[in-house]
Amino acid sequence: MFGGTFDPIHRGHIGVADCAAESIAAERVIFIPAKRSPLKTACPFAADSDRMKMTAIAIADRKNFEISDYELKKPKPGYTIETVKHFQSEYGSDTSIYWLLGADALDELPYWYEIDELIDICSLAVMYRGGCKPPEFSGLEAVLGQVRADKLRQNVIQTPLIDVSSTEIRKRLTAGLDVSDMLHPAVADYIRRHGLYKPEPQP
Repeated sequence: MFGGTFDPIHRGHIGVADCAAESIAAERVIFIPAKRSPLKTACPFAADSDRMKMTAIAIADRKNFEISDYELKKPKPGYTIETVKHFQSEYGSDTSIYWLLGADALDELPYWYEIDELIDICSLAVMYRGGCKPPEFSGLEAVLGQVRADKLRQNVIQTPLIDVSSTEIRKRLTAGLDVSDMLHPAVADYIRRHGLYKPEPQP
């Protein structure tokens, strides 16, 4: 399972998801656009419906990739553990669930809601991320304990270092710059046709 705002979804998201799916022999990868992270005050720039459509477009040619609006349908921002439990009940106890997250999220991990239980009931698979240092878990041992820190270490996935971010893409689009090398062509076309992340008006 791959959660995020996907605002917009880009080639980096698809690249690491491809690598992670192969690494853990995943039967399917479910992209779960988030309403908003409980740890962040800013809302996504694009509407929920636009982020759903862009994500669906970006993964359309991957047979084992799916999309879920579970978190977007909730009346308020949800927590990862709630989402994991939902899919555990949907797929049954025989299904192993991996939650993909980037190495840049490790610093926030101690503040995640019910993080101890989350680590216990599923596998948090930490992925390398371009522009970020490799995953480091020694600082988490005092907070999460040795056993849980070791479980995180066991599920590190050495994904390709694709140095691209949604934040950078939005900045470039707002500045009227080209982002064609960062996005699926159909996603770039969707953004253009729907006027998302518009350039700043000239004075």
